[in-house]
Amino acid sequence: MTFADPDRRSGIQDGYLALVARRRLYGGLTLLIFVLLMSSGFVIADGRNAGGFWSGLSQLGDFPAGVISEAWQKRTQLPAHMLTYFPALLETINIAAVSTLLGALFGLVLSLLSTRGLALWPRLTPLFRRIMDIMRAVPEIVIALVLIFVMGGGPVPAMIAIAFHTSGALGKLFSEVSENADLKPVEGLSSVGANWSQRMLLGVLPQVAPNYLSYALLRFEINIRASAILGFVGAGGIGYELKNAMSWGQGKFDEAAAIFLLLFGTIVVFDQLSSIVRNRLTKGAAL
Repeated sequence: MTFADPDRRSGIQDGYLALVARRRLYGGLTLLIFVLLMSSGFVIADGRNAGGFWSGLSQLGDFPAGVISEAWQKRTQLPAHMLTYFPALLETINIAAVSTLLGALFGLVLSLLSTRGLALWPRLTPLFRRIMDIMRAVPEIVIALVLIFVMGGGPVPAMIAIAFHTSGALGKLFSEVSENADLKPVEGLSSVGANWSQRMLLGVLPQVAPNYLSYALLRFEINIRASAILGFVGAGGIGYELKNAMSWGQGKFDEAAAIFLLLFGTIVVFDQLSSIVRNRLTKGAAL
């Protein structure tokens, strides 16, 4: 019997069609389960919501409209407000920068300790991977709330919380990059008696440094947003000032608008700068 046999071709076609039908069935069932879960979750959340989602839906645009209206009426004061809150913005950027630097350093160590073929203690590789999983699983705001309760409000709890989460996130990304590194330089250094630190510093890091820096810059953008959000729970920075302006309500909406403009402009600027640097690093690494 050859491949050109009509019976065999018919059997292959029937098997393929059956496989396609089975995959469509599984896909449809998965989609149905997802829709049911989303619908039930929405109903439960709407029932537990204090004001009700549908009754408050018509008021969704009231707050933005109030902010824009008052900001337009007091538009001549916006530059002065932006200048007033600029130090708080610098504090937010400093929190993000320091936490990114600390998180990248700890993530670098964790990634090398958890990378197959590079780990100092191969048997402990799963342990270091689980540590990074835990660090990524705990949200920054939870860590910040605990630290604020212990240490009081300020930028230090926010910095520690973001650095903790960043270590787990960057450690995972760095580990995936390190697994693709060429092991020949490492083996060559090992043959001449280099220790683990020397092998990592001279044999691995020169290969992966561009990708490491690219991921760190991307994380820095995320941490700027995170540090602003943590300001709402008393962790300092421009987020804390925004919370105060929004809590005051009517009469302070122009200040809230100025803070929004500052934060938006900062995120756009750093996003563009880091994108340019990442593109250059990626092209340089490819070359």
